[in-house]
Amino acid sequence: MDLGTLTAVELQFQVERLLARYAHCIDDDRLEEWPAFFTEDCLYRVISRENHDRGLPAAAIFCDSRRMLVDRVVSARNANIYERHHYRHLVSCVVVERGDGEVLATSNYAVYRTRTDGATALYNTGRYRDRIVLVDGEWKFRAKEVVFDTHRIDTLLVTPL
Repeated sequence: MDLGTLTAVELQFQVERLLARYAHCIDDDRLEEWPAFFTEDCLYRVISRENHDRGLPAAAIFCDSRRMLVDRVVSARNANIYERHHYRHLVSCVVVERGDGEVLATSNYAVYRTRTDGATALYNTGRYRDRIVLVDGEWKFRAKEVVFDTHRIDTLLVTPL
């Protein structure tokens, strides 16, 4: 598989498949597999729309390597204390463009959270801004910027968006 030989439809399918696998990994609580979606030298940033639009660097989560993503998972499993919950991601409106040796993808997301008491509520909404590359025939995120619209996160942001 080569980025240059894929048709627009094939590329769209590959990106949407990556996004679906990513969401299912988180929703199925397979967080130990989550860092494998990224390149070794990557960027994962969760930032408010307000800060993003103003060019302000403060982010709710900032990781600039896969090792930092692994540390985040270890911390979530062993150090953080939080109410158990389950996420359900909905990803839509995926726009895919070819960049210089990478794929640029923008999509909308909504994350619902279900608590142990069974109550489900909309937890977070926003936009993914992704830079995706092929590494040994596998699509990986070089950068995943999660720009959230939600002005208030009502609990500790433990699980990746």
